[in-house]
Order: sequence, then structure tokens, then C-alpha cells
Amino acid sequence: MITLRGLTKRFGPTTAVDDLTVDIAPGRVTGFLGPNGAGKSTTMRMILGLDRPTAGRALVDGRPYRELRHPLHTVGALLDAGAIHPARPGRAHLLATARSNGIGRRRVDEVLALVGLDDRAAAKPGRTLSLGMGQRLGIAGALLGDPPVLLFDEPVNGLDPDGVRWIRQLTRSLAAQGRTVLVSSHLMSEMQQTADHLVVIGRGRLIADAPTAEVIAGGSAAASVRVRGPQPAGLTALAQRLAGDGGVVEVDGPHGLTVTGLTADRVGDLAYELGVALHELTPVAASLEQAFMALTDGSVEYAAAPADSPTTHHRIEAR
Repeated sequence: MITLRGLTKRFGPTTAVDDLTVDIAPGRVTGFLGPNGAGKSTTMRMILGLDRPTAGRALVDGRPYRELRHPLHTVGALLDAGAIHPARPGRAHLLATARSNGIGRRRVDEVLALVGLDDRAAAKPGRTLSLGMGQRLGIAGALLGDPPVLLFDEPVNGLDPDGVRWIRQLTRSLAAQGRTVLVSSHLMSEMQQTADHLVVIGRGRLIADAPTAEVIAGGSAAASVRVRGPQPAGLTALAQRLAGDGGVVEVDGPHGLTVTGLTADRVGDLAYELGVALHELTPVAASLEQAFMALTDGSVEYAAAPADSPTTHHRIEAR
């Protein structure tokens, strides 16, 4: 269990984390989300005793990290995959860490096998490791003490699709064993598949603390229906009919519509009544990305200007 109570961190006039209170429970994968600069990494650093809170507490199994008698056996973390001596081989890095924590050589072999690093890869110096290999080595280090609490900051960076799937399966299996698993990521589609629960922060303050399905359902984005057809005039007539039936219709060029507020069955029935041919009628579920964008809209610290688009988008209103 990770317990945060009124956790606050200021750097001079800047408040990085602001009165954050939340429990990260065992037995589930908790996704830790927020825009760039939201305070996620600072929060993780305070949990691990790397930054001292300005106010409040960060506890692991009821104690501050600095008071843990055997920290590597209690909490494992991957915050920076590059935190390895550039000339030291990966195996030597893990052996040194293990020896300093009373962990045997056999466990080093176990975690290297678990993360998929063979003898040749483990013998490479740190400076020659690819980003993906560095991530795997960092995860091996986090697992070295077989801890009940695990923190991973952007663990899929640099991994290929097979590696991303492996991380998803690993984190879920660790949670299924009853461990506390906290994962920070900017990949919303991956978090939607991986996390059971979400903690969302913006500008250092808590925005959401709820099961993933509730966060998605509570976002302003609704499920929609994607419609495409060969007859622009027919789609225009269909759009007007859909709007009159209570739908919200966005026109996507001459051959496409996006409809919210009506089911795909209802859209298909109305198209049939009007004699409008359709080439696509696809229900599109609400996504975590849409919900996240809606939740954090007022908390984005670094916002780019919207890009111009050559595609015509406009909304059809009922008359």
C-alpha cells in the first residue's frame, strides 16, 4: 500500500505537487496520469525518499521510505532506465545491487530471465544498451528484491510492440499476486488496457481517483458512430434527419459523419428510411484518451497551437 496525505512539494515559487491525498491499493494496477509538468515524477520521487516533501506524508506500508529496514525488499522502482554506469555491464550492475542488499546471485539470473535479457545482452556495458534493453534492465532491478510494492515511470519507452505487450502482462500478473503496482504513462491506449484504477493529476492537484471504466464513462467524450457513404447529398439529408432525431452530427468531409447521442442501429434505420447507401457504420466506444483530454483541459502547462487541417469539419444542428 502507498499512502499519500496532503503531499506537497514546492521548488521556490513553483508548486509541483499540491496537497495530494490518495491511496494506491494492492491487488490492482493503478495508472498515474497527468500532462507534462503535472507532478507525477516528483510525486514518485517523494514516495522513494529522493525528494523531501514541503508538507504532508508519503508512506510505503505505513512508513516513510527512509525508515524502511530493507527498502529493496519492500519497494522496487524504475524511474530512469539510464541510471547505470556507462562502462558497467548490466549483470554486474544487478550483482552489485544484489550484494549490497543481501540478495543472492541466483535471483539476478531469475530477474534477467524474467525480463528477457540473455547472457550476451546482460554482458553489454550500459552505454551500449538500447533504450528498450535499458528499460528491461531497469525493470529487472526493480524486481530484484521481490518487493510487494512497485513503481514504474514510463516503463514502455523504447519497447517494441512485443515488449509493450510483455509489460502489460507483467504488471497485471504482479497485481494479481496481490502487489501494489503504480504505473505512470502518457500512452492512454495502453493504460486503458492495463490499469484497473486511475489517479489523474494536473498542475500538482488531484483531478480523478477512480476505476478506469468510471473515468472513461465520466469524461465529456461520449460513444459515437462513424458513418461513411458514397453519396454526399444523401449524407447531408441523413445528417439533418439524425440531428432532428436528437443526434449530434459532425460532418467529416463529403463522405463522412460522426454521430453521438444515437446508436448505430438507429443511424442505420434512418439511413434505410431515406434510401441512403452506407459503406461504413461503426460504433466507436469512448476512449481513455478522450476522457483524459477532457479532464485535463484546464491543466495543460505546455499547449501547442492547433494545427490547420485541410479536412472540413462542421456540426449539423436540428432545424
